[in-house]
Amino acid sequence: MAKAKAITGLDPQAPVATNARLIAQTRLEELYQWDRSVDNPYSIRELHDMRIAAKRLRYTLEVFEEVLPATSKSIVNELTKLQDELGDLHDSDVMIALVRLCLTNQSPAAKHASGNKKALVPSEMTVYLLDPSAVPTAEQRYGLETFLHGQEHLRTEHYDAFRRHWYELQARDFRREILDILSA
Repeated sequence: MAKAKAITGLDPQAPVATNARLIAQTRLEELYQWDRSVDNPYSIRELHDMRIAAKRLRYTLEVFEEVLPATSKSIVNELTKLQDELGDLHDSDVMIALVRLCLTNQSPAAKHASGNKKALVPSEMTVYLLDPSAVPTAEQRYGLETFLHGQEHLRTEHYDAFRRHWYELQARDFRREILDILSA
């Protein structure tokens, strides 16, 4: 998961609303740093990081809702929807990885090549799925392959829904909308 950007320029003597706007602007930048991954359906980690960035921005707006314009609530609703769509996509990615692991009975790369990223499949689950006694029978393999096919189809639907929503937001200049609310 991408680390949150440090907030610079906070003024402990400034009104809370001033600092809230600065924090929200930083969280907005974090969200949009991932938009280059929107058109690549298999940027799994990047799209998950985008979800986390949406969550951070949403939580910032919620925490400071008393000092931000009331119109920020509509932004929170859109961020919640975006976060849910990306969450569904990530859930599909994890399920697909688990089923493929079970079908191949091979160890996935537990760490990213850089060694500092979390594995998609938890190591405890990997150990269980790689247990030789957990190798599926032919009938179980057939069921898992059918399930996998359905999950891959579902993942495509989740990705398409997310991407469509993202481009609807961009068509209405969502970023500018948020910046306008924060500068009000």
